[in-house]
Amino acid sequence: MGRGLLDVRPLRSSPPFRRLWGSSLLGALGGQVAVVAVLFQVWDLTHDPVWTGAIGLANAVPLIVFGLVGGTLADAVDRRNLVRWSTVGQALAGLALAAQAATGVQSLWLVLGLVSAQSAANAVGAPARRTFIPRLLGPEQVGAGIALQMLTFQGAMLIGPALGGLIIGQWGVGACYLTFASMVVLSLYGILRLPSMPPEGAGTRPDLRSTMAGFAYVLQRPVLRGSFASDLAATLLSMPIALFPLVNEVRFGGSPQTLGLFLSCVAVGGMTAGLFSGLVTRADRPGPIQLGAAGVWGLALAGFGFAGPLWLAMALLIVAGAADTVSVTSRGLMIQLATPDSHRGRVSAVDHIVGVAGPDVGNFRAGVVAGLTSAPIALATGGLACAGLVGWIALRNRTLRDFRISKIVRDDLMTPP
Repeated sequence: MGRGLLDVRPLRSSPPFRRLWGSSLLGALGGQVAVVAVLFQVWDLTHDPVWTGAIGLANAVPLIVFGLVGGTLADAVDRRNLVRWSTVGQALAGLALAAQAATGVQSLWLVLGLVSAQSAANAVGAPARRTFIPRLLGPEQVGAGIALQMLTFQGAMLIGPALGGLIIGQWGVGACYLTFASMVVLSLYGILRLPSMPPEGAGTRPDLRSTMAGFAYVLQRPVLRGSFASDLAATLLSMPIALFPLVNEVRFGGSPQTLGLFLSCVAVGGMTAGLFSGLVTRADRPGPIQLGAAGVWGLALAGFGFAGPLWLAMALLIVAGAADTVSVTSRGLMIQLATPDSHRGRVSAVDHIVGVAGPDVGNFRAGVVAGLTSAPIALATGGLACAGLVGWIALRNRTLRDFRISKIVRDDLMTPP
């Protein structure tokens, strides 16, 4: 039972990882506070759901474009410095958001532009930040480190929106942006105290050829190719968030409290899976775990589409949230261990883009299918298609099924320092 609980060895054994973990916690919490502030301000300016939806576009486009740039730079320059300056960029964007709120500019385009600037700064450093864990920890603790990072994100999702709402209610939206900027600045301390982390080897030239070589590397490696394909199957085919308001309206009376419960259930499932992540991070074969979790995610959401009682719908969302965390943790573990350090920045950029763009496109697909049919059909067909495609990947990709952490650890121990 003890081995199944969250593995906290990285926090005990590695002071640099503790600083990175604290930095990530502050950054994630500040980010969730800012999400609430942006939603509140854009709605207050427009009272139009089209523009609140445009916030996702303002985030996603810079994340994709600058994520590719950040991945290439991460394999060419000192990754600590890259994250340091990208964090400074996020803090400056947060201060600019606070300034426009305090001065009462009332410009929607300015808000969306600053959101895009903050997103671009984050995207430049995100791939490099993902490479830190395998550099700070031994191969046998990388999975535990990724699970601990996931826990910070799940915790921030639970606490951050409520904190943002309280700050807006007491001091206004400008104070929310200032809180975000302050947390980002505080998180910078943990980055500054990390050791220098240039890419191993001679590094690469930060050009388009290096970027394309990163994509080619992913396509040529069955473990990476299969892991990313499984995640895309889960997000593109069965992302449910866009359908929550419709399901709530049709089946549960449209109560805003119920809608909030749907979102909370996903986070509760993720937190629970995080607390028992030792079952994942101590397993020798993460491939079947990711494949199984992605399949459970799809089946749980297919069931959610037809769940009658509220308790059953909530239970299925908790299961889906737990499966998502298990899938993301096992995928992150394989990607970092199956990729040499010379390519980790660019492969992490692909991982970042898949994790960001996949859910956005999946929510769009769900909305279109629901508009043509109904929410239950969109959820059921998407969930079953996800489970079927993941099963097909599992049958065809033996390398992904047989990937073993023990072999990576053994090879690392045999490599001379």
